[in-house]
Amino acid sequence: MPARSSWKGFLKLSLVSVPVKAYTATSSGGGEVRLNQLHAECHSRINYKKTCPIHGEVPNDQIVSGYEYSKGQYVVVDPEDIEKLRSEDEKAINIDAFVQPDALDPTYFSGKSYYLIPDGPVGQKPYALLVQGMAELKRNAVARVVMHGRAQLVLIRPIEGLLNMAILNYENQVTKPAAFDEEITKPALEPEELKLAKTLIEASAPKQFDFSQYKDDYTEKLTQLIEKKVAGEEVVAPPVHEHAQVINLMDALKESLAQVQKTQPEEAAKPPKKMAPSVRKQPAKGAAKRKSG
Repeated sequence: MPARSSWKGFLKLSLVSVPVKAYTATSSGGGEVRLNQLHAECHSRINYKKTCPIHGEVPNDQIVSGYEYSKGQYVVVDPEDIEKLRSEDEKAINIDAFVQPDALDPTYFSGKSYYLIPDGPVGQKPYALLVQGMAELKRNAVARVVMHGRAQLVLIRPIEGLLNMAILNYENQVTKPAAFDEEITKPALEPEELKLAKTLIEASAPKQFDFSQYKDDYTEKLTQLIEKKVAGEEVVAPPVHEHAQVINLMDALKESLAQVQKTQPEEAAKPPKKMAPSVRKQPAKGAAKRKSG
């Protein structure tokens, strides 16, 4: 579990109030290799210093937040002042409605999510009731919360005994498909082409999807490149595998289907079953260790 929670408050459904803590659902770093900016001439690292035009460099503990109410004139706003503005409702995740799992298109997901964990013994039972009730009824919850100084719209989902809270984009923040109507034509589809396309889709659908099979190959290759350069070895690009260009769509579909059936003969023989994705499983981290910049 992360060292500390990102947010504390209450999960509220009508008169039911559950004390919860929010922990970010994504691990920091994730095995990523970070490259630093260097001076090309001497390879010294580029520094970014916070400076004051009067006093020069300023340490972080002497930096405050402020609002420019007039040109060059600021009023200081302390975190304590902002905390006083929060009402009891703003210290809670307020559930507005329960919806079907497919009621919200993934386009609305912002990419940031948290696990909500009961805060203390008193929250354990109502938390468990919500998790099990939502899981058995197959319902997600749309809710509102103020986090990090912003009013957020969220979707709460039961996942393997926990509640996951995903931050959503508002309606006006999402570009609608209609915005691209002029870019899309409606060509006539040949029945045989559509049949082949559907067969290819079914043949490419495994009986059971395992998300953990996807690895961060780029990070591994980047790490190997760094190790070779540190050792003074020459970096050689891998040979390019050229594929013959297929101009005819039917030929491309037939060739693609043949390749898939060759690698998945048993899978292609049967239509795929719907499988729930494994949420807890995460892609393996990059094999090599990060090197300090």
